[in-house]
Amino acid sequence: MIDHDRLFKELIQTFFWEFIELFLPEVLDYVNKDSLTFLPEEIFTDVTSGDKRKIDLLAKVKFREQDTYFLIHLENQAYNQKEFERRMFHYFARLDAKYLLPIFPIVIFSYDEPKRPEKSQYTVDFPNKKILEFNYIAIQLNNLNWRNFLNQPNPVAAALMAKMDFKPEERVRVKLECLRMLVTLQLNPAKMELISGFIDTYLRLNATEEQALDTELKQANLVEEEGIMEIVTSWMEKGIERGIERGIEQGIERGIEQGEQKIVKRQLKRRFNNIDSTLENRIDSLSVEQIENLADAIFDFQSVEDLINWLDQQN
Repeated sequence: MIDHDRLFKELIQTFFWEFIELFLPEVLDYVNKDSLTFLPEEIFTDVTSGDKRKIDLLAKVKFREQDTYFLIHLENQAYNQKEFERRMFHYFARLDAKYLLPIFPIVIFSYDEPKRPEKSQYTVDFPNKKILEFNYIAIQLNNLNWRNFLNQPNPVAAALMAKMDFKPEERVRVKLECLRMLVTLQLNPAKMELISGFIDTYLRLNATEEQALDTELKQANLVEEEGIMEIVTSWMEKGIERGIERGIEQGIERGIEQGEQKIVKRQLKRRFNNIDSTLENRIDSLSVEQIENLADAIFDFQSVEDLINWLDQQN
């Protein structure tokens, strides 16, 4: 399963100011960028439900030309959740009580569906009085048109376009543009791999689309084509490695299973002089757990009929 929170946290923690510049450039007007510190992971327990909640990302920064700090709290929400705005307020209240600092809360809604606008406010109202109005920044990726980010040379844009709003027939074009932007950014290999892995995780093409991408690449300029092909080749090599690893694991499991089958059949042949091929085939079709149970049951068998009865009970 994809660990969405980890992927988004790694991306934004690596490119924190690029993220702020892309979505909240006005914050850069009053923050001291050199003061950035990421605080340890915060875990809160809901005493009512018993659930443990983990803060995705918490940064401590200074106001520009001041000696005072504030917190930037960022949450990635990978699935639609009822009353999420209330949970954001609970986070805010607990962080406020612990740190006694101003808090700037941000949520990235990164799921594909639904596409209805998400809330960015939690309120408590009475007929005669508004008691609470808590606001936060809501960045809903599936409501952002990927084309609006094409001309922004920003590594976060290159990654997040893969999660923005586009038509099914645009999947190849979006992936090509993500890769083209990534190549032109000229990042170091580690950062390049982080973004390319993010893109490939969330915009995995099928065989037909891969062929279409290859055709598009041949029409790109030489420098872009070479850079993009290096990334695509790296994806292919890693896919092959993963396939080999899975094959080895499956081969080891199958080897263990076959070894246990041979031992059990040998024991049965020694106990009953021989067993026919029909019984051998039935034993070969047993699961590992059933083979282990059969190995224990052998010593209770008095005849081949007992073995047949045991096998009949496994169906």
